[in-house]
Amino acid sequence: MPFAVLVVLLDVMLVYHASRTGRLQPWAFIILMIPVAGAVAYVLVELLPEILRGPQAQRAGRRVINRLDPEKEYRNLSDRLAATDTIANRAALANECLALGRFEEAERHYAQLMTMPHGDDPAYAIGKAKAEFGLKRPADAVATLDAMREAAPDYESPEGHLLYARALADAGRTDEALEEFAAVSQYFPGAEARVRYGLLLDDLGRHQEAKELFMELLIQMKRAPKFARKAQAEWITIAEKRIAK
Repeated sequence: MPFAVLVVLLDVMLVYHASRTGRLQPWAFIILMIPVAGAVAYVLVELLPEILRGPQAQRAGRRVINRLDPEKEYRNLSDRLAATDTIANRAALANECLALGRFEEAERHYAQLMTMPHGDDPAYAIGKAKAEFGLKRPADAVATLDAMREAAPDYESPEGHLLYARALADAGRTDEALEEFAAVSQYFPGAEARVRYGLLLDDLGRHQEAKELFMELLIQMKRAPKFARKAQAEWITIAEKRIAK
């Protein structure tokens, strides 16, 4: 196809896009009156920033930035909190600290959040318990979650429930941990809760029960859609290895 025809087709497409997005003036004149250069200008000024602002592009960009500078968001959130100490800013920084493994700082932020107005949100207690668990203080995590459950008995959190079971196990309260693992495994999304339950059973010498649990899980995963199996690949692998052990 001749180059001139390609240029005309491209110009027509860009003018159509400009008209559909409310940019007809002045871009139609620029595109049509300055061949090639007008089209390039429209792409650089209008289309490229629009593409880069898309949610998928933003997520991909954040992933790249996090790999290159994993503490960039932490610094931004720290600066934001220093400028304005609001519950939203402190909660965002606390969550980022957890993600980075800055458990001591995360614990301080969550403890502060729990003293602020609206600080009775159970999510802050769960965040504090995560920090305590990360600091190898499972008994403190259990105490924090017990207090939360007493204050908000109707609140349900699969993530918090699983953390509670894990903390009980690490604190040496295995009988209670088994009960909580059995309960949370009934409704926790994904395979993690059931695999952790099976691991505890196996570690306690209850190998047949663990094997049956792992086998049931693997059968379910084989019937699950491909995207679900991919999302649970880590836990499927752990179950397979324990069965083969």
